[in-house]
Amino acid sequence: MPDMNAVVCTRYGPPEVLVVTRRPVPVPRDDEVLVRVHAASVTNSDIFIRSSSVPLHMLIPFRLGIGIMRPRNEIIGEVLAGVVQETGAKVRRLHAGDRVYGLTGFTLGAYAEYACLKDEVSTRGGLAVMPANLGFEAATAAAYGGLLALQYLDRGNIQPGQKVLIYGAAGTSGTTAVQYAKHLGAHVTGVCSAGKADLVRSLGADTIIDYRDRDAVARLEVYDVVLDAVGKKRTSAVREALHRAMPAKKFISIDDGPLEISLERLNRITGLIEAGVITPVTDRSYRLDEIVEAHRYVEMGHKSGNVAITIT
Repeated sequence: MPDMNAVVCTRYGPPEVLVVTRRPVPVPRDDEVLVRVHAASVTNSDIFIRSSSVPLHMLIPFRLGIGIMRPRNEIIGEVLAGVVQETGAKVRRLHAGDRVYGLTGFTLGAYAEYACLKDEVSTRGGLAVMPANLGFEAATAAAYGGLLALQYLDRGNIQPGQKVLIYGAAGTSGTTAVQYAKHLGAHVTGVCSAGKADLVRSLGADTIIDYRDRDAVARLEVYDVVLDAVGKKRTSAVREALHRAMPAKKFISIDDGPLEISLERLNRITGLIEAGVITPVTDRSYRLDEIVEAHRYVEMGHKSGNVAITIT
């Protein structure tokens, strides 16, 4: 098989360290599938991996896990959607021709025309058959934002009629969280910038709060569950007020632990999308050779929904 186009991370640093080059197409092991990647996603995790911009106390564990001077797998990227091209001898669950989406885990490798992933879901990644009514770019939003939203909202054990606030309601996980919380019967408050209020309202939010509004803190209510869908790195007076007021078990942040790659949740997301309950939101799509520009845009922190990379 000929070489493929891939993005390599030559060293930790700014977006410019990402270079499009040629690399050999990987060969699947007996327990792996070879995926022809049609789309990837630029996530905040990708930004952290590329830049090594992590809190000081996490720097040594991060470098030991990902790579000392640069990522151990020079082809980074965690989220992909594509078509199974070839299967290893021991693979039974997936088949050539399946349209799949999921995460690579710590092995990375999504920013390329081909990637090998294990058939069994583990910390090294996981794939599921894509929703039949989604394109590949939208599927990358569903895989990453969907897994995050369901993992943390499930912890809240949301009941019909409860008040749920989503902080960062216009992000990749936030847009999914608003729709999922509404599906569970909650009264949903979305916190976002004023320019994204119409989007968040269209996803089902009953109330909108502009986190930049000086008077917003005074309008906060008592909520049954608060999901911080932005993370601890970016904050505001509204987030800090919620953090102080909410019981620890009811203020849930996507930074409370690692993202769990779960086949059960991926299949649940597929069902919700095919039923029309959740519609993934894509802000922008870039070509593979526009990867530097895509990373710059995501790093600004103002995207609405997902940023996809069209590869094939």
